[in-house]
Order: sequence, then structure tokens, then C-alpha cells
Amino acid sequence: MKTPNVRLGYWLERSGMSRKGLARRVQAKAREGSQPHISPDATRIRCWLQGETPRAPIPDILAGVFSDHFGFRVTTYDLGLGDGGSADAALTYNPSFAATVEAVADLGRADVDRRKFLAAAPFAAVAGVGPSRDWLLNALDRKPEPGPRVRLEDVTAVKNMFNTFQRMDIFQGGGSGRLALADYMNQHVYPLLRRSHDEQVRRPLCEAAAEQTYLLGWMAYDNGEHSIAQRYLIQSLRLAEESRNVALGAHVLAGMADQATLLGNPAEGRRLAQAGRQGLANTTSPACLADLWCLEARALALLDDKKAAAHAVVQSERAYAHVDLDREPDWAAFIDPAYLHGEHANTFRDLGDAVTAEEHARRSIEHAAAQKRARRGAMSQAALAVSYLQRRDLDGAYAAGLRTLKLTGQVKSSRAVEAVQDLQRRMRPFGRHRLVADFTERASELTMAA
Repeated sequence: MKTPNVRLGYWLERSGMSRKGLARRVQAKAREGSQPHISPDATRIRCWLQGETPRAPIPDILAGVFSDHFGFRVTTYDLGLGDGGSADAALTYNPSFAATVEAVADLGRADVDRRKFLAAAPFAAVAGVGPSRDWLLNALDRKPEPGPRVRLEDVTAVKNMFNTFQRMDIFQGGGSGRLALADYMNQHVYPLLRRSHDEQVRRPLCEAAAEQTYLLGWMAYDNGEHSIAQRYLIQSLRLAEESRNVALGAHVLAGMADQATLLGNPAEGRRLAQAGRQGLANTTSPACLADLWCLEARALALLDDKKAAAHAVVQSERAYAHVDLDREPDWAAFIDPAYLHGEHANTFRDLGDAVTAEEHARRSIEHAAAQKRARRGAMSQAALAVSYLQRRDLDGAYAAGLRTLKLTGQVKSSRAVEAVQDLQRRMRPFGRHRLVADFTERASELTMAA
């Protein structure tokens, strides 16, 4: 026996429509979408209320009917009909700003309410092609929702919260405060995008929303939630374009490049990093430029282009030499020697240059320790351990590996755990050596706990 769809019944009763009236509106909505074959009657509506699930695209049509009736967004999830196409909408770089606002708001709600559904969605390897190509400004095309106008003071409050959540990510890992940030965005930031605001407010507001949407994506990425991260990053890029902050858009592309390379697509990672650099042609952001060159080097190393990778590292260091921290935006705070030397260590590790990898790893470790940044310290200790393994120095690798374990235990970061697992794999050629056995046992305890 089917379970009655209480949610659909609630919205139908709230609307004041009869079953026959809802059927007529669904038919009309279907005709608008060139789907005249969809023609339910009152009996079919009753079946849906009794628990029968209508076939696609009817759930989305129903959501459209109720949204039009109430004047605000009603989703298929609200109607008890699953997620419809709302989750995949966040993979689209939509030319409509209004559609972007709805997509990112739906994503935020799904992230908090239906994380398992989103986490099960696959990472779309080519989803970054369109956004990086269509990084364009589009006009508003929807009337704002009623409510007080957004003020610059509202935007300032949002930007102040960014610093709090970014520090949480840097010092505790992406998994520690991500859901708190998602809830904050749903309750306080995304609703502001729907309200009326002057032009002098709209751009700063979109900039603030883009910064925090990027941070949500980055924290999800660091926590190993790649399908969620990808969706946030794409919507962040669109919001950054609306703000006309080119450097911020390039920064988002850097995050997309990092994710693509980590997930085994360095060619796409390189292309995204190059797109970011090209976007910076008419603006100045030395920190962002240093990061983009750094990430291009990471991709080139995995593509086994030694000369180009080494050149990219040099360009990254040259760009960072021009950084003035007082003139850099808050979102660039993590782009510093601890981060850059750590990433360069990974580049030379992948190139098989153990000596240079060790040099960069040690410099990163020194800066990270001074700042008490456990995640960065853990990842750079792992790079140092690998440089020892590449020179067949198991004692040195074991000591660095233990430091990696200790620091990884202090943060909630999937990337740090993956660095530990990578060390385990790289130690296997040393066979049943007591140091390998001990490290494997300790690492297994940590990864199981994580």
C-alpha cells in the first residue's frame, strides 16, 4: 500500500486550488514547455496525492506551477517528489542571474537537508568547460522578493563572517565548520540575493556571496565531498562574474583546477589554471597569479612535462615576490609561503626530484609550524616523507610519517588523510620491515577513525 504524499497535499491545500484546477495548470505549464502529451486529470492528481510518483518531467512541472502561484521557489523536494533536476542545475553556469540565485539557494538547502543524495552524485569531469568559457556578465531578469532593501551594512556583516569561517577552514580543516557555514548561507546570505538593492550594493553583495560560496566549495573539497564542491564552485564563479571582480573569478578557477588535478584530470586542471591567468590580464592580483602558476605546475608535473612544470614554479615565485599582504583580499590569506612551498614540494615529488621536493617541504613545514597550521603541516610532512622514500631512506620517511599522523589527527581534512594513505602505498615496496608495519598499523587506526 502506497504512503500518501502529505507534502503535496499540504501545498495543494495551501494554494486553494482544486484537483481539477491543478490538473489544468499542469497541462498549461506542459504546453508552455512544448509537452502537450502531458495532460493529467483530477483522478491522476488524486493518485499522486495517494503516493504514486509521477514520471519525469512532471515533478518539475508541478514545482513550476506552485512556484508561479506563490511567487517564490517551491521545489520538487518540497512537494515530496524527490530532487528533480535541482541538483544538476548547480552544474550549469546559467546566463540568468535569477536562475543562478535559485540554483545556489537550492544547492544550499540540499547540502543541509539531503547531503547523502548530493554526496552520491558523481563528479562531472567536463563540467568546468562551459563555466570557464562562459565567464560572462548577464543582466537581472526577475523581480526581487518583498522585504527591506539590502544595505551596504548587510554586506559588511557577511564579509566579516567570511573571515571567521575561513580561519576555521585553515586551522581546523574543511570538515569542521562546513555545515555551519552552509546553514549561515541559507539563513542569511542567499535570501539577500533575492531582495531589492541598489547597483552600488548589488556588486559588493554578489562578491561577498561568491567568496563564501567558494569557501563552501573549498571546504567540501577538503572534506572529500567532490560532487558538492563542484556545484558550489561553479555557482561561485557565476556570482563572481556578476560582481565584476575578475580576480575573485580567477581565484574560483584556481579551486576548480586544484580539484580537477587531484581527481586525476591534470589536463583539465592545467586548462582551468590557464583560463584564470588569462582572466587576470587586465587586473592585478599577485597572490592569485602565484596560486594559478603553482596549480598549473602541479598539473604539468602529473603530465610529465618537467621543463614546463619547473618554469611554472619559477613564475609562481616571481608573482609572489610582488605580493603586498595589505593590498590582497581576505580570500587570498592562505596563499602564503606555507601553502606555496607545500604545493611546490608536491610538484617536484611528482617529477621525481626528491632533493628539491625536500627543500620546499621543509620551508613549508617551518612556516606552517610558526602559524600552527596543522593541515598544511601534515601535507608538507607527507611530501617530505615521500622525498625520503624516493632516496630509499626509510628511517627519515618513518619519522616524517609519524609527524604527518600526529598533525592529521588534529584536523578534519580528507586531503590530509589521503596524504597518509598515499604514504602507506609508497611504503609497500619496502616489504615487511618493522617500520613499515608500525606505520601501517598507526595509519590504519587514524584512517578508520576519520
